[in-house]
Amino acid sequence: MHTITIRRPDDFHVHFRTGEMMRMVVPLTAAWCGRALVMPNTIPPILTATDAIAYSDEIKRAAGDNDFKPLMTIKIVPTTTPTTVENAKKVGVIAGKVYPVGVTTNSDDGVHNFHDSGMIDVFSAMREAGMVLCLHGETPGDFCLDRIVLEHITTAAGIEAVEQLPDTVAGTITVHHLLLTLDDVIGDKLSPHHFCKPVAKRPEDRGKIRAAAMNGSNKFFLGTDSAPHDITTKECASGCAGVFTAPVALPLLAGFFQQHERHQFFEFFTSIVGAQFYGLPFNTKTITLEENPWVVPPNYSAEGQTVVPFWSGKELRWRVA
Repeated sequence: MHTITIRRPDDFHVHFRTGEMMRMVVPLTAAWCGRALVMPNTIPPILTATDAIAYSDEIKRAAGDNDFKPLMTIKIVPTTTPTTVENAKKVGVIAGKVYPVGVTTNSDDGVHNFHDSGMIDVFSAMREAGMVLCLHGETPGDFCLDRIVLEHITTAAGIEAVEQLPDTVAGTITVHHLLLTLDDVIGDKLSPHHFCKPVAKRPEDRGKIRAAAMNGSNKFFLGTDSAPHDITTKECASGCAGVFTAPVALPLLAGFFQQHERHQFFEFFTSIVGAQFYGLPFNTKTITLEENPWVVPPNYSAEGQTVVPFWSGKELRWRVA
């Protein structure tokens, strides 16, 4: 097998940031994705329909000639109202993202009390509008290895929870959580470019995640959680959480599925299940990868911003043709 052709994938969890960083990283996702669900924890955050429209326009300009559509979200915060949700849905926002307060990048304005009557009204409005709830499933204050995650799942317990819940509940899986364990982050040396939230876990957790991704389940799909940070905020005493996988995600996945002799589920995981869950039509265009080794660049730079990609300096077997 020297080439692989699949339906153009979707990435149902990506961070584009703003400004020059956004203009640098958007084309790296748009080069292989038909659509991407854009996270709203920017500075300032995406809170309203107006915010979402403006951010979408900026992303489209950054994507250039690529046939790419950003799927917009709003950030659900304590001040969000049912009217906020209704207005956002009218302009095409398809999901609301909930961050528990203080658990990850730019989440200090997150939700503390999920049982508050105002939050319940917001969740009810989302249900009525047909808007998906995207949950960063970490609990503030809990030990980092005892958390259940529904987005970017990292634990066996998280996989089992999604499997046992109704079909209205699904989970996203990242590329880096398929490959890493905690030893790859804080083993003999600290690897800041492998550090994300939630952190990679034990080998047995990774094994459960791998099985969910490559066994043809209709409850798990690709959400890379590609999260760029400038090198100065990663390689420092208080490094930011985030792994930048956009340039390598598809080649790594192609190699992963082939290595485990599950290449028949590669397209299903990347291009089918997520679209089905979100009620979107499948992408009609295809993308081809070729067996042509290349070395991942040490970094990507533009206008004072430098980002180190996942697997930098390593040779990959597959590349987008």
